[in-house]
Amino acid sequence: MGKFLFEGQLKADFDDRLLAHLQVVIGAKLRRGESFHFTWKDDPSIGDGRTSIWVHPHSVITYKFYGGRLPVLNRAWVDALMFTANSPRGLYVVPEPPANAGGEQETDEAH
Repeated sequence: MGKFLFEGQLKADFDDRLLAHLQVVIGAKLRRGESFHFTWKDDPSIGDGRTSIWVHPHSVITYKFYGGRLPVLNRAWVDALMFTANSPRGLYVVPEPPANAGGEQETDEAH
């Protein structure tokens, strides 16, 4: 289980595989200078609500992975997450589609 740390104050746990995909999507948006909301469902242990943050190019974000290996990225999942990030609602987690759902190959790139 990896950690997403925002502005040194907010921490959220995500599976390493999901976290790697989020890193790619968030990194792509920020490289283009785009700001967006990122919303996720909170763990039941902290109230079972949801958290939403405004991510901007000057945000301080740390991705802490607990596994030593880079997960293989699913291009279809990156595309699905990017689709949400580009929507008015902003980035939110969607289920991982099959690896070749869009005819694309998986990649082992981390970003």
